[in-house]
Amino acid sequence: MASSNSASIQQHPSEKQEFDELQLTRTKTISSEKENDNSKDSKGKEKAKNKQLDITEHLFPIEEIAARHGVSVDTVKASNSRGLDSALAAQRLIENGPNILSPPKQISPFMKFFHCLTSLFNLLLILAGILNYILLAVDPKGNKVNTYLGAILIAVAFINAAIEFYQAQKSAAVLQSFLNLMPQKCHVIRDQKVIQITASDLVLGDIVFARMGDKIPADIMIFACTDMKVDNSSLTGESDPQDRNPVNDHKNPLEARNLAFNGSLVVNGEGYGLVIRTGDNTVLGQIAGLTAGEDSGKSPLTREIDDFVKIIATIAIVTAIVFFLIGYFVVYSGKGSSGISSTLNFAIGVFVAWVPEGLPATVTMLLTIAAKRMAAQNVLVKDLTGVETLGAITLLATDKTGTLTRNQMTVTNIWSSNNMYSAFRSAANDGNPFDATSPGIPEVLAIASLCTRAKFDRTDVPMQERQILGDATESGLMRFAAANISNFDDLGDLYPKVFEVPFNSENKWAMTIHHKEHANGKFTLLIKGAPERILRICSTILINNQAVPLTKEHSDAYDNMYALMASKGHRVLAFAQLLLPRGQYPDDHVFDKEKKNYPTTELCFVGLVSLEDPPKHGVREAIGRCRSAGIRVMMVTGDHPLTAEAIGRKINLVLSDTKEMVAKQRGCSVDEVGDNEYNAVVVHGEQIDSLTDQDWDLIFSKPEIIFARTSPKHKLQIVKHAQSLGHIVGVTGDGVNDSPALKKADLGIAMNISGSDVSKEAAAMILLDDNFASTVRGIEEGRLIFTNLKKSIQYTITHSMPEVIPNLLYVIASIPLPINAMLILVIDLGFELFISLTFAWDKPESKTGLMKLPPRKPVSDTSIERRRRMASRALPTVVDAESGKEVKPSFSARFNHELKSMFTAVYWQEKFEGNEDEILVDAGLLSWAYLEVGIIETIGALVTFFVVLYKEGNFTPADAVRMQKNNEFTSGSNQFNLDVLAKAQSSFYLSVMIMQLFNLFACKTRYRLPFGKYMFSNPRSFIGAFFGCGLGFLIVYCPGFPAVFGTSNDTAFVYLLIPVGFGVLILLYATLRQLLLRKLKPTAYNDEILGLNMVPTIKTIFSRTKSIQRS
Repeated sequence: MASSNSASIQQHPSEKQEFDELQLTRTKTISSEKENDNSKDSKGKEKAKNKQLDITEHLFPIEEIAARHGVSVDTVKASNSRGLDSALAAQRLIENGPNILSPPKQISPFMKFFHCLTSLFNLLLILAGILNYILLAVDPKGNKVNTYLGAILIAVAFINAAIEFYQAQKSAAVLQSFLNLMPQKCHVIRDQKVIQITASDLVLGDIVFARMGDKIPADIMIFACTDMKVDNSSLTGESDPQDRNPVNDHKNPLEARNLAFNGSLVVNGEGYGLVIRTGDNTVLGQIAGLTAGEDSGKSPLTREIDDFVKIIATIAIVTAIVFFLIGYFVVYSGKGSSGISSTLNFAIGVFVAWVPEGLPATVTMLLTIAAKRMAAQNVLVKDLTGVETLGAITLLATDKTGTLTRNQMTVTNIWSSNNMYSAFRSAANDGNPFDATSPGIPEVLAIASLCTRAKFDRTDVPMQERQILGDATESGLMRFAAANISNFDDLGDLYPKVFEVPFNSENKWAMTIHHKEHANGKFTLLIKGAPERILRICSTILINNQAVPLTKEHSDAYDNMYALMASKGHRVLAFAQLLLPRGQYPDDHVFDKEKKNYPTTELCFVGLVSLEDPPKHGVREAIGRCRSAGIRVMMVTGDHPLTAEAIGRKINLVLSDTKEMVAKQRGCSVDEVGDNEYNAVVVHGEQIDSLTDQDWDLIFSKPEIIFARTSPKHKLQIVKHAQSLGHIVGVTGDGVNDSPALKKADLGIAMNISGSDVSKEAAAMILLDDNFASTVRGIEEGRLIFTNLKKSIQYTITHSMPEVIPNLLYVIASIPLPINAMLILVIDLGFELFISLTFAWDKPESKTGLMKLPPRKPVSDTSIERRRRMASRALPTVVDAESGKEVKPSFSARFNHELKSMFTAVYWQEKFEGNEDEILVDAGLLSWAYLEVGIIETIGALVTFFVVLYKEGNFTPADAVRMQKNNEFTSGSNQFNLDVLAKAQSSFYLSVMIMQLFNLFACKTRYRLPFGKYMFSNPRSFIGAFFGCGLGFLIVYCPGFPAVFGTSNDTAFVYLLIPVGFGVLILLYATLRQLLLRKLKPTAYNDEILGLNMVPTIKTIFSRTKSIQRS
């Protein structure tokens, strides 16, 4: 209807020009005339850019296009067109294939599992397992236990991969269930008959008939239509319905009025079109094809885990080599081949001891548990590491229509009888609370109900469960009226329509005449449309249910109200009526369009109604929480800049002034405003292609950003530029136009209910309830799982030192072996696994603390400069001249470049350069595990070990060393010595377990002291500790186990008081450390953002108007 033209505030041409200039000025943030002298695009990139949307048919007459495809069309009476012959259509279907999009390239389940198995962590485990078998080959008799150790390590790698693979397959299965599985049907003309076929059987040259409610099945060229409008929001982001017409005056195919694209919805009227593109060649297919060439790369968590594995592997290899040399040249010097065998055995043993065998399973299980928790909050994670990525994002780029807003026009204000009424019961809205009985309101509701082509799909269900067939504006008016008129379903029968003039671009209004009795006659004329056009044909105005002459005062009041509504970005319609007198229009009068025997002047102005596509419930608070968490939120939409900015100001996305607003306040030109004087920018899509690197830097330096009128290519550009600055980018969207950016982003987030299949395939995460607020819950969950992962790793690797150092002392100092290989394995895969998994359920240390901290990898001027400095020395990428795509350098080229870089001072300077980033395994964590608490635990366990040797066997440490050198603790020697050693090894094993219990609580806090109520906030910690200790004591004291693990069930409990004492020492040390860190490195929270409105966003207008009606 009048929706597409009703939001302008002009009444006269001069006012229209002024308003258009205002629009251009407000959105012209960066001059589009600026030449990009620094552009670095190559010919290949330019060529690739020009390949997009190769549709030119809209520029030619329909007769010429029909001749190309060998089909005849009747432009006068389209239904008489002959269409294709069935035989020809069948032949073309064989030649060109079905009209479907090529499914994304699928990876076989085997390759998916292989990919999971070949993660660096699993490869490290497999390597450790293989090395155990090498040890077995070196000394089959002495290393017989390695038969089991190697198998267990390799099995753990496979189990870990299986868990990850299962989770990925499960997510894929859930996603598949959301995709549209029902085949689409369409009507075509073939052999001069209208038939219904499956959309996949369409071929080039087919004539398609589409009417209101149908989805366009292919790209078609319209050659005949009646009041046809289509919804292109999924393709372009444009929320307004677009008129279709056989006459076109646009060169851009996306703006051509005679084209309708695959996937768009007919929201009004009907039309006939010639199929010019099918399948992957459609605009929908070309946009979907953009996703195929994009790759988001590894997630931040994956990269950091890989870095940690490299650190562990480097430490293990260096340690093994160093101590191999020490063992060969010092300890086993002069022993020949037996010395080499013993030294190799020792070196490999040290390497294996460094590997935290249970950590991969711990990380995978923690992420799996977090993914299940997010699924319960309606967030589906396709990739496990995506759980943490959401918590790490620094920039969230979101679509507007359907993501931030409901994509459903909603009545906001009504002005009638000189009174403004708000459809919302909120003090924040202008006007009086809505009352359906107020003067003028019944007439407004009647016009909204009767002067319309929209209709409900069914009437046998409650209003809230019905779908409306019609364009967005009429749907909004109809839903509002239906919620406030008790007998709405009967209105069509009570007041039947006898005449109608549909909306057209010349009149800019729609009129209906009904059998609606009044005091002077039988007919009532109802009209709605563009306000300036409606006011022009009115001579009276309805004031307190009386038609009074329209005066200048009334016109001035109208001007003020219209300007107020339009300034908010609302779409405004005017309503009028005329009670047709019986003397001029008798009861048997027949209205006729040709004769124009109906009035179009001297009408009675009823009022103004404004509509908007309102924000979704919870969006404002969600964006406010994101910004409070230090995450920059920007809008990237295909909609109009003014509409985007108006919505942005309602949802906490834009709070400050733009450059143009500052200039207006100061009364100066835009060029006189400095770049540091404003914090908000609104960038028009037409400017993006001409932006320089300096322009991009300026845009991303602002905290409040809106990109409007963007194409899919623009969205992709925006994501790439943000990533080049170091941002971890999350992108939310629901349309096909969002899919390339969803795929390229570090984390693409699609909508399930309103989202297209293409966007769901491209995204890494799906909001099952389409609720943007779920994103914030996901961010909080992501930050929490990162914190808990860090605590779990800190806890887990601490026990490495009590495993490694005794092995070193065993060779270097010749002490008896305090812990054997089997006990090491049951530490890693036994009680440690039980306890480390409980970190998954740890709660935040404070309710709001996590969301007040900055992102763990904040982007600042310093970080950007450092990133660019490093990028300048990186291996340059090669651009393919044909496709314009970047070709990744070969592995050998990357290896050589990295190797050469390692011999430069700059490389190591950058390696140890300080930054604000927080990584999963940082220096503080490694220091805790290897230099601080790890050493305390090692000392505690060794003290326990030597105390048991002394108390049980009267062996002093010197005696123990001497006996070890004399092989008095080897199999076949004195049984008493072996029993004492077994008790000492059992005590060492239990000591590590007990001290790790204290370490569990020491690792729980990062901002609190390790005491108090928070220690009891996770009951699973105690459950895990109970089962972990149960397993530990089982291995030592249960009959049968000592024979397998070399323990002794005669070990006295009294010796375990020693590790308890060291455990208390660990807690005291953790407390002192925390107090010291508070002074030296206090926690930095985000600055408070002034002006954030955290009042809950209103729910749907429908639910609100229902409550108003009940009251």
